[in-house]
Amino acid sequence: MAFTHSILALSQVINATAHYRLDYPDLSLILALVRGGSLARASALLNVDVSTVFRAVRRLEAALGQQLFEKSRAGYLPTSLAQTLAEQAERAEQALEAARIGVEQGAEVISGTVRLTCTDSVLQGLLVPALAQFMPGYPALTIELSTSNDFANLSRRDADIALRMTRTPPEHLVGRCLAQVSYRVCASTAYLKSVDAEDLASLTWIAPDDFLPDHPTVAWRRQQLPGVTLSYRCNSMLSVTELARAGLGVAVLPDFLIGDGLQPLSEPLHGYDTALWLLTRPDCRALRSVVTLFDELGRILKRP
Repeated sequence: MAFTHSILALSQVINATAHYRLDYPDLSLILALVRGGSLARASALLNVDVSTVFRAVRRLEAALGQQLFEKSRAGYLPTSLAQTLAEQAERAEQALEAARIGVEQGAEVISGTVRLTCTDSVLQGLLVPALAQFMPGYPALTIELSTSNDFANLSRRDADIALRMTRTPPEHLVGRCLAQVSYRVCASTAYLKSVDAEDLASLTWIAPDDFLPDHPTVAWRRQQLPGVTLSYRCNSMLSVTELARAGLGVAVLPDFLIGDGLQPLSEPLHGYDTALWLLTRPDCRALRSVVTLFDELGRILKRP
């Protein structure tokens, strides 16, 4: 359905431009109104007055012979034609920015969009600090981030790079193991003041729900503390971490999430460790933008 929609939109663009020659100011106008959603916000983005934007849109729609925006209480809603043109305008904008940076820096510029997927815990504990270290050096590189817990993103080509914690990555993907990840039982200092930390079974437990039935922390708890009743079930490890940090109970967490406010109650749980993998599809290795991001993440996140 999405593919058919894109073909129809592209056909509209071809037909619309058959008798009118679109130029960059036209695309800038459409992009500003799509981004702003109203004449006032579009005029601010373009640094012109509202009446100028209104007249320009009317003239462009007349020249194209098609409606670009629908006026509603929510503002100016783009038609499929306007949305397609806005996407093309964004690509042109990125190309111009890359060219400008290249001239200023006197070197070849890495540009383009790379789709990156990871879990929310990896995003918070590892990826964000890594991006902060090297991304300022790639101002023309755009990253689209999504969080999920499976490998389907790369298989469906919804992503170019994945950071995943697993012992056995899929064979159809290529990549490298960056680090071994261990787990420990931990809780906040405030919570530990009011309980007997030696009796783990008597503590208030926070853990993932059924969305991660094979997670190492779930396997450990079921084998070592089979009679424990969970007080909090969360659909992400990041949520588990935040509840534990808030003093609501005890949890088993990966070492990279045990930071300020949390105190380990055990040594690393032997036999329940996993690994952090940086993965991509074989066809992505020809894309300089993907290779650049892949190599930078490997350099920053690699641990002995």
